[in-house]
Amino acid sequence: MSTRAAPGLCVSQAISAALALGLDRLDAQLLLLHALGRPQDERAWLLAHDTDPLPAASEGKFLALARRRAAGVPLAYITGHKEFFGLDLLVDPRVLVPRPDTETLVEWALAVVDEACARTEPRGKLGRGLVEAAPAPFLSVIDLGTGSGAIALALKHARPELQVSALDASADALAVAKTNAQRLQLDVHFQQGSWLTGVSGRFQVIVSNPPYIAAQDRHLDQLRHEPLPALASGADGLDDIRKIITQARAHLHPGGWLLLEHGHDQAAAVRGLLKAAGFEDVRSRPDLSGIERCSGGRAPQA
Repeated sequence: MSTRAAPGLCVSQAISAALALGLDRLDAQLLLLHALGRPQDERAWLLAHDTDPLPAASEGKFLALARRRAAGVPLAYITGHKEFFGLDLLVDPRVLVPRPDTETLVEWALAVVDEACARTEPRGKLGRGLVEAAPAPFLSVIDLGTGSGAIALALKHARPELQVSALDASADALAVAKTNAQRLQLDVHFQQGSWLTGVSGRFQVIVSNPPYIAAQDRHLDQLRHEPLPALASGADGLDDIRKIITQARAHLHPGGWLLLEHGHDQAAAVRGLLKAAGFEDVRSRPDLSGIERCSGGRAPQA
């Protein structure tokens, strides 16, 4: 089929034209909804209106977007949006596109936070059998290499009582993250810096999805539209993870956790680095595909 369609395409013909360019059906449908100015959850509307003709402006916009997607531009960069942990995030080429795998890291961090809250004991008797409730524990979390702010904002949204900080070396990335925080009305403290260098204070949880792809990995070509400094990290992909692990102990409260996302085949190596740095209770967590996607450890209690 020719990828140049005659004017007056209907919905189903537009989808077919995108499929001929090599797009999958879901991407084609989402791009068409975007071109029509309709919400991304209205795929059923497309099916119900598959013979409706497209407005000329929408048709031209859709075909241009479909060509960009066929050239490898991530869908999120084209639409400007990506859902992560129930949040609608603005994204563009200044930041990585948030991946569903990273939700595993958020879920683990939330479990750690909830465990810390559960350890808080009642303070004592008030009389008549009443017990004075302990105040909510003051828990601080920092997200290193925040990018779009996905992890930090997901944590703050899920647990508003947390004091959440987020750091990134890129001023451009921080601009995106701050915009997302403002849109979502989530109070996160942002700062620019390289990992924990120059960071003051200690935290109950340090969480990070750092660069972890080997510099010469052939898969980087498939990610050429995303910022390389947020992807690659030395010959084995572990340079930044080593730096974070080395710095983290001095910035964790006793018993605090360091949680890291890493590559599909790096769990054993990251666990080894954590143990060598003196972390305890070192373990890994699988993503929805059963791949060990995150590893972490607890700072000693004393």
